[in-house]
Amino acid sequence: MAEETTPQEEPQETEEIVDETPARVLPDDPILAGLAEPFPDVVFTSFQPVAGARQDTATVSREELLSFVEAVKDAGFETFIDVCSVDHLNRKPRYDVVINLLSMKHTHRLIIKVGVPGDDPTLASITSIYAGANFYEREVWDLMGITFEGHPDLTRIVLPDEWEGHPLRKDYSVGSVPVQFKGSHKSS
Repeated sequence: MAEETTPQEEPQETEEIVDETPARVLPDDPILAGLAEPFPDVVFTSFQPVAGARQDTATVSREELLSFVEAVKDAGFETFIDVCSVDHLNRKPRYDVVINLLSMKHTHRLIIKVGVPGDDPTLASITSIYAGANFYEREVWDLMGITFEGHPDLTRIVLPDEWEGHPLRKDYSVGSVPVQFKGSHKSS
């Protein structure tokens, strides 16, 4: 007797579209969560050191910086602490500008990081929001060469006016400046 065989159905190929973008994790702090909603592109991270307070960081684009900083101030971060920059010579974006803010009302610190490309080292000045940023932005410009657009007086603050270049850049030539101390004897 011959066995009956039924034709097997060929498996149909289906394309399943998988979204590989990780889900955005909102901060667990209610103040930061309130800031995250109107700024969907801002990336929040948190680090809890072994000792000390939690450190929250918001990574912001250059285009969103001013509106984000205004929102942060309105959320209670009334105290400006400092601005500094980091040169990552072989990375894109090359520079990070780091803004450190404090809310005494909420006893909370927030670090804002902004990536600045090496071929266009410019960033909006936050002096209209935090007047105390004035001298810190001048120092970053003087030593690192990042221009703060809209700054009221972007002039040298650490180095002499005739100095050329920005010595904290990693591609700045390492040289020496002859120093003659007052009261020392000149070598013959």
